[in-house]
Amino acid sequence: MNVAAFFSKWLKDVAADQRKGGEVPVVIPDVLNPQGSPTADCSAGWGDVAVIAPWTMYQVYGDKDLLRKQYPSMLAWVDYIKKTAGDDYIWNKGSIYGDWLFYHPPVNNHPEPDGQTDHDFIATAFYAYSVQLLLEAAELFGQSEDAGIYRAVHEKIKEVFVNEYVTKAGRVGTNSQTSYVLALMFGLLPEDLRPKAAKFLVEDIKSRGNRLSTGFLGTVYLCHVLSDNGYTDVAYDLLLQEDYPSWLYPVKMGATTIWERWDGQKTDSTFQDPGMNLFNHYAYGAIGDWMYRVSAGIEIGKPGYKHIIIQPHPTKKLEYSKASFESSYGTIISGWERKDNKIVVNVKIPANTTATIKLPVNSSEQVTENGKSLTDSKIFSGIKINKNMLVFEAGSGDYKFEFSE
Repeated sequence: MNVAAFFSKWLKDVAADQRKGGEVPVVIPDVLNPQGSPTADCSAGWGDVAVIAPWTMYQVYGDKDLLRKQYPSMLAWVDYIKKTAGDDYIWNKGSIYGDWLFYHPPVNNHPEPDGQTDHDFIATAFYAYSVQLLLEAAELFGQSEDAGIYRAVHEKIKEVFVNEYVTKAGRVGTNSQTSYVLALMFGLLPEDLRPKAAKFLVEDIKSRGNRLSTGFLGTVYLCHVLSDNGYTDVAYDLLLQEDYPSWLYPVKMGATTIWERWDGQKTDSTFQDPGMNLFNHYAYGAIGDWMYRVSAGIEIGKPGYKHIIIQPHPTKKLEYSKASFESSYGTIISGWERKDNKIVVNVKIPANTTATIKLPVNSSEQVTENGKSLTDSKIFSGIKINKNMLVFEAGSGDYKFEFSE
């Protein structure tokens, strides 16, 4: 939805309630602490909104002015972590909630591990991520001194992170799904260990019968990490899983909104925890981001969708996946469907933008556009094969691509 006005205002509230030491309370407006309180409870993954939200707003809306206004708040938050982490670069005691509401197996199911991830691991991973985004913002605004300082800090955090939490075999943290997800998503692993870590993540998912064990912080990035590392099929298995814990278990239980807990209501219709059990909560709904960006294939190429990457990921597990997005330049459409033994991909690129289109085929000769051979078309450029994907450039317009499965 169009949240530009809301988050532009709300981020001012974040800065207003931020303490002089840089701490960001876990709730904004800060209703949990007495007015004028010099300190506030802050937690990794919650307080990092001071950095993540402005950067995301810049990516989605191209709003550089908002990012510039929030830069002091971003800097204050990272400096607070830097001070508390010290020369060890491990943010001990930086997390109150951890990977909130991660999966706990039933008490009588001893062989199955839970999804617990150490708090200091989570806090240090988010420390690295916020430093990375702050660094990118500093470079964008020509803040060369800040960029130099935090480039060095980021490299040091990565070095310490690998030494502290990663084995030479590629096992990460507590071997939980969230351990692998955060390390991979935030780029904290050496390149040679990324495939090994991704494999361990997939092995854990499959060992649980294609189920997740992540909480609030890991779930957000889980399917993105799988797709980024060549396991989109496993991401679809998780998306379509119907047994607890899963996204479709609540649907089978009659849910019409996203629950706070994976098992907010049990199969016998009793509540998991009557005292804290919201039935309309953001966190696990983050899967929608993956459905738009990966399944249907609408990805940001340049801030504000000035350039768009269209990269649909068809699967035999679904008949279609379609999405539209109202960007600042107009409607973007991407989606695919299975029809007459072919995959049909419909794309709309708005005026004054360009797109890179990626289709899962090995040859341009396999693809037609509105019934005409793609190779004979003069409206596409840069046609090439890259990592088993057909890649080419397109301008604004409506396109209909077809290829055999």
